[in-house]
Amino acid sequence: MTITDFPTTASGVRSPIPDSPATTPGERALAAARFQLAEASRFLGLDDGMHRMLATPRRSLTVSVPVRREDGRLEVVQGHRVQHNLSRGPAKGGIRFHPATDLAEVTALAMWMTWKCALVGIPYGGAKGGVAVDPATLTTRELERVTRRYVNEILPLIGPEKDIPAPDVGTDEQTMAWIMDTYSANAGYSVPGVVTGKPTALGGSLGRAGATSRGVRIAALQALARTRRSPEGATVAVQGFGKVGALAAQYLADAGCRVVAVSDAGGAVVRPSGLDVAALRAHAAETGSVRGYRDADPLSHDELLELDVDVLVPAALEGVITEDNAPRVRARLVVEGANGPTTPEADPILAGNGITVVPDILANAGGVIVSYLEWVQNTQAYSWSAGEVEMKLRDLMENAFRAVAELSAERGLTLRQAAHAIGVGRVAEAHRMRGLYP
Repeated sequence: MTITDFPTTASGVRSPIPDSPATTPGERALAAARFQLAEASRFLGLDDGMHRMLATPRRSLTVSVPVRREDGRLEVVQGHRVQHNLSRGPAKGGIRFHPATDLAEVTALAMWMTWKCALVGIPYGGAKGGVAVDPATLTTRELERVTRRYVNEILPLIGPEKDIPAPDVGTDEQTMAWIMDTYSANAGYSVPGVVTGKPTALGGSLGRAGATSRGVRIAALQALARTRRSPEGATVAVQGFGKVGALAAQYLADAGCRVVAVSDAGGAVVRPSGLDVAALRAHAAETGSVRGYRDADPLSHDELLELDVDVLVPAALEGVITEDNAPRVRARLVVEGANGPTTPEADPILAGNGITVVPDILANAGGVIVSYLEWVQNTQAYSWSAGEVEMKLRDLMENAFRAVAELSAERGLTLRQAAHAIGVGRVAEAHRMRGLYP
């Protein structure tokens, strides 16, 4: 089945997806997200009207973002904000700065965020934003100008009760501080709850840094336990040694796993006896890449994905495991730290080879869970200890994993199919209960 051969809904009507081939990474991600929705809709027996409503973003905004460079040149880049669904609460989703960001990618990410929030039981709908810019090519002042102008353009959509942004690829807590300040300056008073993932000095939550990575660790350990494997000595390869992957590698190593290989945009390294993750992180921070780390051997990006390991963590961008390389993937578990790293064509190949995939909407939900906890603290002018935040994160992740695993076992579904069935089902139920206005 290709990603344009979408299943029909329960009513027998084809999925409302265009048959034109997806050519950009963003279009391929959106096709994958729509395919997964179509599968879940068919499993749940949703009628065509409900399926079309769930497949269509509630709001999509594209804006021009002019930025004055330090040498006086004026450049214009494009930004987007998509609110996919608001049936279960205000919109929630990150903002990424990446040159390949387009409306299709942002729409796919917003859709996945809708199911993710519903799956882990937090009262949000899904959203996502992005600016097509490479932050590495901007000075700090240029980056601030881009951020503030972008926020000014999407200002009508965001707010602590409407749409709450967070960090994503290419953005961080400093970006969130600029967003909070820009929004607050327009409001005339401080509004810390307009974003999450901000510095603790501005109302950020203890435990927010690294929350996505800790969620990946929880999901990986739950999956190992489900397959009766001990984390002690379990071999791990991490594709994408960035904000999520580097800390996920560290947390898994701390749990007793043996991290044998990692990669980033600059290169990949392997050491069968196990990498010193802390030393590797220090090397990457100093040089900008894992490439050249002296206590490991180099390997290609493709070779890393095909290593014979217990756990593979794809933690970079979308679409890295495809029908072309899936037959060569030898990991027993794939734990998706990134959004959409496995294409729909690759999923049945992995399943046929006995490989268990812990899907992105479950495995990387730690970030949005702690973002929710930060937002709750902001709205109540209250704060929890780091230990309390960690306990709440673990409880929500483990409860969601248990529900997915049970449905998977009961109905013979993959973990991805079960996760989407739960997430999509909860959003559809909320929409039915609210009714249609007018």
